[in-house]
Amino acid sequence: MAGGEGGPGESRDLRLGLVVNPVAGLGGPAGLKGSDGADTQELARVRGAEPHAGERAIRSLRVLAAAVPDAVVLTAGGPMGADAVTAAGLRPEVVWTPDSPTTDGADTTDATAALVTAGAGLVLFVGGDGTARDVVAGNTADGLVLGVPAGVKMYSSCFAVSPEAAGAVAVRWLAEGVPTREAEVLDIDEEALRTGRTEPRLHALVRVPTWASRTQARKAPTPESEAAAVFAAAAGLQAGLEPGVRYLLGPGGTVAELGRQLGLDVSLLGVDVVLDGALLARDASEAELFVHATAGPARAVVTVIGGQGFLLGRGNQQLSPRVLRALASEPLLVVATQRKLLDLGGRPLLVDTGDPALDAALAGHVRVVTGPGSVAVYPIASPQ
Repeated sequence: MAGGEGGPGESRDLRLGLVVNPVAGLGGPAGLKGSDGADTQELARVRGAEPHAGERAIRSLRVLAAAVPDAVVLTAGGPMGADAVTAAGLRPEVVWTPDSPTTDGADTTDATAALVTAGAGLVLFVGGDGTARDVVAGNTADGLVLGVPAGVKMYSSCFAVSPEAAGAVAVRWLAEGVPTREAEVLDIDEEALRTGRTEPRLHALVRVPTWASRTQARKAPTPESEAAAVFAAAAGLQAGLEPGVRYLLGPGGTVAELGRQLGLDVSLLGVDVVLDGALLARDASEAELFVHATAGPARAVVTVIGGQGFLLGRGNQQLSPRVLRALASEPLLVVATQRKLLDLGGRPLLVDTGDPALDAALAGHVRVVTGPGSVAVYPIASPQ
């Protein structure tokens, strides 16, 4: 892959491509840690999950339609792209159509290859880390790609921070060009993830358009040297827990440390429900969390994704808009080490719930517990 920085004035093909993984993110609300495989997708549907990748594609394309209403988008047929392009008020040019209504990763790869062959200079893809891997396999010309976040896990740095942000980057790319950089495509084996092993592996490097505050950084792991700070942050959180309040403990090592200090067998990557020191539900689905959220006073305990700054929308989709709206007036209880906040370099924390109105309502400032008697007040922004 060619190195260096691209940007305004460079020679580039100005045709935009789009490919959608229709089932991306389906397993998130169901608490399944991913959506790979027909069995997982069927179980997610049984648990009440519905696909939202198409909706997120439309949100992204509406930004493009507002700025370039006559834009033509190269895409795949039906739910893999054309449906979203049409719904956004743009004209699709279908260059590939799946053989079956039920699609998989191979279809994403074939569709991407067709888009590249048809001359797409930038391919927007809608999905998560697994979709990114499939796109890379079809990106035979090493062209520009950018992810519209719609999956369960998005550790890779090839995504925009929201659907609207992806649309804004596409508009700017069409109008004047933007700088480019190499971004990592990371992924975790979902079976390993379901057993609590989080070991992101580098699969490829891709070139992406980049725009500060619109495109995301890779997830940064918590270093082992931070163990004492994680313990202190969790201890500070434990000291502030109130009787009679249900706490929905989100994924992450700092929240898991809280569970250990409470003497509970909490899940590292799921969402658990705790009331007065008792574990009411372990690795709960969105539907189960909604029942608990409406049963009495409740708050969600979340931590910061290192390097990215996300509180919601990355690996904790069980905390859905309806669950969050059912919580107390201050729905979020945030815990993180000082280092995680400092590493953001002043960038705000982000919430991407899938509901722009709720994201806007959550924006402002939040108290972040960093240790016993230690609290930082930090800004939250809506990535739209």
